[in-house]
Amino acid sequence: MSDAPMNLGLADLFGLKDRVAYVPGGYGGIGEAIARALVGAGARVAVSGRNADKAATLAASLGGDALGLAMDAHSVDSVRASVDAVARHFGALDLLVNCIGIQREERLAEVSEDAFDEVVQVNLKAAMFLAQAAARHQVDAVAAGRAPGRQLHLLSVRAQLGMRERGYSAYCATKGALVMLIKQHAVELSAHGITVNGIAPTVVRGEMGAHWLANPVTREHILGRIPLGRVAEPSDVAGAAVFFCGPGAGFVTGQVLYLDGGLTATQ
Repeated sequence: MSDAPMNLGLADLFGLKDRVAYVPGGYGGIGEAIARALVGAGARVAVSGRNADKAATLAASLGGDALGLAMDAHSVDSVRASVDAVARHFGALDLLVNCIGIQREERLAEVSEDAFDEVVQVNLKAAMFLAQAAARHQVDAVAAGRAPGRQLHLLSVRAQLGMRERGYSAYCATKGALVMLIKQHAVELSAHGITVNGIAPTVVRGEMGAHWLANPVTREHILGRIPLGRVAEPSDVAGAAVFFCGPGAGFVTGQVLYLDGGLTATQ
């Protein structure tokens, strides 16, 4: 092999031509931005959520052979079936980008078992079995000579930081646990060249972040804590997702990118 320096183009680092990506939770604001960015990078994309019509509508707007399907994160059977359906439809599954997440806000003294269990089910248990189902296809694909796959999970800065004056017990616990799940899966799948990482944004403009930004006092408080002086845009998260899914990130695994405008650097 030549020792001469290589000229790498954007496609060599970020191109996803012919890669198959599955984005559970893909019709939310962040998930949609990620799905569109993956399509723009050349991937064939499937999106899912509880509402089959919303998933199908988004898939149609993505163009090409994008797929929209129903998936209920409350059911492990549904989670597994959705992964298998994507692999069957496209003949492969290379990239899992898990954008599922819910919050049931309750203060410590009022936390109910049902609400806590639901957040654990959706934020952590569904992630576990999405990863497991995807890994089975990805490991087989590597054995058959296909390029190693990627797994990526959407987290939150609340994986590392508690929330003052709010009831975030279940949410913080599940996002923190997901960090360790990512690390463990990264270790287990490393023998196959499959990488596992996470993106942990602060408040993101859009549906989920709207209530934070609607109140001027809350908005100024949030912006005052972020060194870059703004909240994240869905496109910020999408750009990071394309990086983690691309060829240029093949040596990055078990990592969490805190996409927070410098917030965690001040803590």
